[in-house]
Amino acid sequence: MAQDVKKENPLQFRFRVKFYPEDVGQELIQDITRKLFYLQVKEAIMDEDIYCPPETAVLLASYSIQVKYGEYRKSDHNRGYLSSERLLPNRILQQHKLTKDQWEDRIQVWHEEHKYMIKEDAMLEYLKIAQDLEMYGVNYFDIKNKKGTDLWLGVDALGLNIYEKNDRLSPKIGFPWNEIRNISYNEKKFIIKPIDKKAPDFVFYAPRLRVNKRILLLCIGNHELFVNRRRADSIEVQQMKAQAKEEKLQRMLEREQLDREKQRRERIEREKEEMEQEKYKLMMRLDEYEETTKRAERELQEQLDRAMRLEEERRRVEEEARRLEAERMEAIIAKEELARQAEDQLKSQEQLAAELAEYTAKITLLEEARRVKEEEAVTWQSKAQEVEVSLLKTKEELQLVRTTSVTRASSSSSSSSESDHEQEQENSSYSAELQIPAITVHRYEEERLTEAEKNLRLQKQLLTLSSDLELSRDQAMKSQYDLLHAENVRRGRDKYKTLRQIRQGNTKQRIDEFEAL
Repeated sequence: MAQDVKKENPLQFRFRVKFYPEDVGQELIQDITRKLFYLQVKEAIMDEDIYCPPETAVLLASYSIQVKYGEYRKSDHNRGYLSSERLLPNRILQQHKLTKDQWEDRIQVWHEEHKYMIKEDAMLEYLKIAQDLEMYGVNYFDIKNKKGTDLWLGVDALGLNIYEKNDRLSPKIGFPWNEIRNISYNEKKFIIKPIDKKAPDFVFYAPRLRVNKRILLLCIGNHELFVNRRRADSIEVQQMKAQAKEEKLQRMLEREQLDREKQRRERIEREKEEMEQEKYKLMMRLDEYEETTKRAERELQEQLDRAMRLEEERRRVEEEARRLEAERMEAIIAKEELARQAEDQLKSQEQLAAELAEYTAKITLLEEARRVKEEEAVTWQSKAQEVEVSLLKTKEELQLVRTTSVTRASSSSSSSSESDHEQEQENSSYSAELQIPAITVHRYEEERLTEAEKNLRLQKQLLTLSSDLELSRDQAMKSQYDLLHAENVRRGRDKYKTLRQIRQGNTKQRIDEFEAL
């Protein structure tokens, strides 16, 4: 083999995509292709080969969780269900003063947002967001211009870009593929001839011959794919897309059926929960009625006891009144007897008068006492009648409460039952003519918007999450890429806006700008 191979047993081979798609939503047709590419891009982000800001990393982590676990269910996904997952790049974990549980909480919020999303769609959404990252799909090479300035050459699906040595996020000059007609190299010198005949050749120098060979092969392949994307699809591609469309339609039908079943199950669960809640409320009300009944019974018993005491007191007062009446009668009889004796015997008038006066006073006192006792008897009689009325009213309320409790309990009872191996060539120079078809090659990429710009709700959520994470971020731990990204955000730039900016002016002006770096 022409490549150096590590001396390890067993040998491990990793298969990688060499040419990144320009638009994952249009070019990744088969599910297996999408899955393998998703795994590669995810690994590149986790290993920090592709820079990703913290808030976007959290969003991407939620899609990867959706891919693995499916939609979030509170009953199945208990706290800590993400504890064994590698969710974020180490750089982000080290920069923020957040525990693993706090990171999981933020990712779970996004996971809950992806309700009813199938795993294939979650992979696609992950890739759509990842393709908006500045370093996505870019192969970087050390080069120098004629002045000997160290620069980066970025080769990707859209063209060639020039980066300053300390900034691989924001290119300074760009050359789309439809401006290039010939690529060649001689030893370490690399020559690119533009279509614009008035523009000079674009020349740079690579440190090793092997690098030039790799650059050339990447340029040829990406240029060919760039042109093919702007042609009508071949029969084979049309058939693949038709088959993929049918499969997607079938999945959609299956998903709709599954969604209906899930909704039906959720409705049943919700109705069951509502019934349980209603049952609980009825049981609580039944307990309240039972408590009310017990309280009413206690009050009734107290009133009965009170009525009995009053009745006893009334009887005592009546007996006392009868006793006083008997004494009064005795006094009257004695008075009459004395009167008769006075009349009959005419003894001691003064003594008899005194005794008469004494008995008269005693009779007066007894009559007064009798009158008082009669008034007390009337009062106690009135109170006893009031107690009897209150007792009857309490019995009626108790009967009503018992009737209502039985009815409610019956109602409650009825309700509760329901790296790629390339074969290197030995020659030290090579030239490739890049054919531009006789059609208008549109540069749609310059008009593209990022996924965040397309979705205002997503954009607001990312901004909110970014502000939240910034509060827990250790500013001293920020990397050079973090600072560069923050500056781009401050200026309102993204991948496609930068692309439009670096392609302004004609080819000659941009080549002159490259030579001046």
